[in-house]
Amino acid sequence: MNLTFNELCDLLWIAAKETFTMVSWSLLAAILFGTIIGLFLYLTANRFFFKNKIINQIAGFIVNATRSIPFLILMVAVLPAGFYLVGTSIGPKAVIFPLAVAAIAFYARLAENAFSQVDNGVIEAAIASGASHYRIIIGILFPEAFAQLVRHATVTVISLIGYSAMAGIVGGGGIGDLAIRYGYQRYVTEVLIICIVILIIIVQVLQFLGDTFADHLDKHKH
Repeated sequence: MNLTFNELCDLLWIAAKETFTMVSWSLLAAILFGTIIGLFLYLTANRFFFKNKIINQIAGFIVNATRSIPFLILMVAVLPAGFYLVGTSIGPKAVIFPLAVAAIAFYARLAENAFSQVDNGVIEAAIASGASHYRIIIGILFPEAFAQLVRHATVTVISLIGYSAMAGIVGGGGIGDLAIRYGYQRYVTEVLIICIVILIIIVQVLQFLGDTFADHLDKHKH
């Protein structure tokens, strides 16, 4: 199957928009809800806040159980629930929900790790000075962990790009789906190569931007 240059450009543009739609919305959900869950896991495990072993273990089990399910299986399993939220079971919109579920669980543990790296000595000193839990969380915990949260968000968005390649299973589209449909199934090798190159460039740019921003935050903090 031969594609003209214009046809190839059109396909790539549509696929890029589909990938951007899927990844951006699911990343937003991951950062919002994953940060909240990660903070909850940290607070219920830390003796300076609201340590509760049972609640922490229950929440941790739910997060770990979600993370342990391969994305392809998770996507098929939660698509019916996603249908009620987005009104369709095919296309990029349908894939956003399973992507978001996977990303939230993935980022929650990373966020918990970021908060756990904050020096307990700083928190203890703030408590000794009479600071409330709310002021410590907003004024110390988030500013201290922010650079690590940015690094973890970079890792998450790169993982989401990889997950989005499986969107073709439900007709979700995207660059990965284009590479499979044309590059593999229809033997249009140039499409496969171009898609691979584009994905590599996107990942490299995102990694560079994420690392640069996080390094800037670290320098500003110190």
